[in-house]
Amino acid sequence: MNVYFLGVNNMKQLINNYFEAKEPWQIVTITSTTILATVWLWNFVFQDESLVERAKKQLFSLRNFIPAIRNKIDQELDKINQTFEQETLQRIKDIPFIVKLPEKSLEPKEILERIKKCVQLGDYDWRNGKVSGAIYRVDINLLQLMGDIYSIASYTNPLHPDIFPGICKMEAEVVRIVCNLFHGDEDSCGTMTSGGTESILLACKTYRDYARNVKGIKNPEIVMPVTAHSAFDKAAQYLKLKVRSVPVNQHSYTVCIKSMEKAITRNTIMLIGSAPNFPYGTMDNIKAISDLGIKYNIPVHVDACLGGFLICFMPNAGFNVPPCDFRLSGVTSISVDTHKYAYAPKGSSLILYRNKKLRHYQYTITTDWPGGIYGSPTVSGSRAGGIIATCWATLLYFGYNEYLESTRKIIETTKYIEQRLRKLDGIFIFGTPATSVIALGSNDFHIYKLSEALNVRGWNLNTLQFPCGIHLCVTYVHTQLGVADQFLNDVETELSIILKNPEAPVDGKFAIYGMSQSIPDRSIVGDFAKCFLDSIYFTPGNKTMVNNGSSI
Repeated sequence: MNVYFLGVNNMKQLINNYFEAKEPWQIVTITSTTILATVWLWNFVFQDESLVERAKKQLFSLRNFIPAIRNKIDQELDKINQTFEQETLQRIKDIPFIVKLPEKSLEPKEILERIKKCVQLGDYDWRNGKVSGAIYRVDINLLQLMGDIYSIASYTNPLHPDIFPGICKMEAEVVRIVCNLFHGDEDSCGTMTSGGTESILLACKTYRDYARNVKGIKNPEIVMPVTAHSAFDKAAQYLKLKVRSVPVNQHSYTVCIKSMEKAITRNTIMLIGSAPNFPYGTMDNIKAISDLGIKYNIPVHVDACLGGFLICFMPNAGFNVPPCDFRLSGVTSISVDTHKYAYAPKGSSLILYRNKKLRHYQYTITTDWPGGIYGSPTVSGSRAGGIIATCWATLLYFGYNEYLESTRKIIETTKYIEQRLRKLDGIFIFGTPATSVIALGSNDFHIYKLSEALNVRGWNLNTLQFPCGIHLCVTYVHTQLGVADQFLNDVETELSIILKNPEAPVDGKFAIYGMSQSIPDRSIVGDFAKCFLDSIYFTPGNKTMVNNGSSI
């Protein structure tokens, strides 16, 4: 203790001696400068990103100030942009663009013909199972029913429950039906959304506001596997959340629970598990994550957007699947898409909560607006009542037994494809598929070569990175007679060709995708993605490709 006081006295004496000959303005200036510098240094050192990561970004940002490097990058981006635009034109083929309103109205028959041409564009035979995911079922009778329903409900809007009470009734019934499928009790609740991304964003918003109001957390963090859907990153960008990404186990490709527990801090507002995840189709240990949630009093969100409408039927269809829903007391919310394996039209999903107290934090309420008290349950104000009505109708159209049988066919087909693929040389499967996604990799050649070869044969698979991989998301369309065998035969044929020259390079767009993984400056990769998104909205300046509407 005497040593401590001696040190303090020596420090005081040193400071007094230093300032002894200083004028008051100098003392104030030195003191304030020291405090500001200390605060700056503290903020610089203690940030979300490590010093190494920030140093790398700062180094990469210097390229903007070196004309030669910046010009070279701009030239390459221009080339990539032109490539994407040309691919857009190739997909559109010879159908002219309409860039101005026609002077006279078009006849309904002509409009329908133009719609058919646009919808039928594209080279992939998605009706016959040549696409991974995307199209989950083709049912002519259901399509006709959806068209009839939407024509009746297209102008309805649940924002006005007094005007359209029936639409609100249908939404409430959809929520209750799905809550029951996921073993919710009478307190469980939720809302419909426009898709999985909105469901996830709302869950993040809910827990951010809950943590701020109940726990006083002002710097919210979410803890999630690296395989969690990118919608969580989008939510983090929108809502100013810090993401703590947790690695997956090397062989199972499920989240490492020990690493997840280490990532938890006093600012953690939610834990996330996937059932299953999108890249590999493996299911995280939701029971273990639920236990962590209980241990640290942190809400647990289960992302079942992709396989939710398979998981809830799999046990009764004869397949083992671990509990991952409200039966686990730590699970407080679940996101599940009805526009996937529930076969509802695109634009419908649900976010479910264990109780109304949580759902209240999802709502956005404005009490002092001159237009009146405004309350909105989701991101959108006005919502398409037609989507709610068609989703409701789809659930009733199939019923429990048909969903059960559909699940049986899809899982059996997935397991059949998985077993056959495991017998082939040159490839391996990431982990164990939990539902309908089978992810492939290779230690003998670049796996994108297989994707490229299958692409030539008409197959459209999903591309993965870190590590490189591809996956097939099996849907009801793939259960059609001969589709699975055709896929397997094509894989086997192309593998035999590739393995004869495994060192051959990847070509085309797959080469660009593969190359992007080796670029350390990820902002440049982000520029690639921006070019691709720009190409979706591209309309050519060439007059031969544009119809200004005057002579339609």
